[in-house]
Amino acid sequence: MTKRSGNFILFGMIAGAVIGAFGGYYLPGFFTSISFLGTIFLNALKMIVVPLIVASMIVGVASLGDVRKLGRTAGYTFLYYLTTTALSVIVGLVMVNLLQPGTGVEQLGSDVSDIVAKGEGKTLVDVIVGLIPSNVVKAAAEGDILPLIFFSLLFGGILTSLGKKGRPVIEFFESLNLAIMKLVTLVIYFAPIGVLAIIGEIVARERDSVQDLLSRLGMYTLTVVIALLIHAVITLPILLRIFAKRSALSYFTNMGQALATAFSTASSSATLPLTMELVEQRNKVDSRAASFVLPLGATINMDGTALYEAVAALFIAQVYGIDLSLGQQIVIFLTATLASIGAAGIPHAGTVMMVLVLKAVELPLEGIGFIWAIDWFLDRCRTTVNVWGDSIGAAIVGNTKEFRQTPPVHGR
Repeated sequence: MTKRSGNFILFGMIAGAVIGAFGGYYLPGFFTSISFLGTIFLNALKMIVVPLIVASMIVGVASLGDVRKLGRTAGYTFLYYLTTTALSVIVGLVMVNLLQPGTGVEQLGSDVSDIVAKGEGKTLVDVIVGLIPSNVVKAAAEGDILPLIFFSLLFGGILTSLGKKGRPVIEFFESLNLAIMKLVTLVIYFAPIGVLAIIGEIVARERDSVQDLLSRLGMYTLTVVIALLIHAVITLPILLRIFAKRSALSYFTNMGQALATAFSTASSSATLPLTMELVEQRNKVDSRAASFVLPLGATINMDGTALYEAVAALFIAQVYGIDLSLGQQIVIFLTATLASIGAAGIPHAGTVMMVLVLKAVELPLEGIGFIWAIDWFLDRCRTTVNVWGDSIGAAIVGNTKEFRQTPPVHGR
């Protein structure tokens, strides 16, 4: 895709989002009736995710050559994930303590017993056990991304140890990856219509919660958005400049389509095909780094989600008049950082994982229902930050000496 056509599609997505927002509010019936267009677009993106992850990660690992490089690359990647996630939680905790959005707010809420039930049985041990798939085909069919990533890493590493015998299999996955990326380009052309339908349907469905946004949850929403902006506009660009030697403005402009898609779909996984396309083709990040970092990041690198969980936990404590000590806030910091790793890249996954955070400091789980009215909006904000953090991580890992010492690959 040329830069000109890419910019045209980006402007189309922005226009679609604006028209959808106003249209969904003033013409809810019409935009509800065309919601199937958004579903088609979202399904098309999800259709690509599983083969893209398997092919790109196998090729990415195999292209590293020396298996020892995989360990170093994984080390850099996880260090980046943990560092940025921890920084985002710190920003969130500072902002919620400064602004005190829950002080004096009336306790009202929705029934979210099903959400609470999903998270109550979830532990960090479950996340670790879930890395090993008992059935790879079943994991693929259910869209269970972490086990697929684990399998692809192992399979790619084994292929490199087979020498010439493994080369035909690697070439197959290289061709598959090329075909999938071409398919991604085709789907992108329909993005403006998809975004218009998705945003219009969301606003039409949630238009009654606007009053909650402006009254009870206004300060809470503002706190989350300000904290996300600080992390996205200050923290991450500084890391990009220091470790990747890149301009944040240029990098951000090239990622516009992916970020717009992340906001409209509220899914890091669904946005992954577009993220990989833009990181490799527009931002010229080494495809070996992108193939390793981005699929992994779409599943376990959740800066925005971790920040949101920390802010939400303290907000709920403030609403219920519970004064959390410094020690309890440190527990929230640690739990939010680790729990975000288990938050799958799907809508509202962060809300489910919040049960872990609240239980860690014995806060009432009913508080989740209090913030549920505006979660549809904040879910999109934090997903956009998640995708932005993933894309920057690819550039930083791609600038490490393991990749600089060999000629960069700008896509396949």
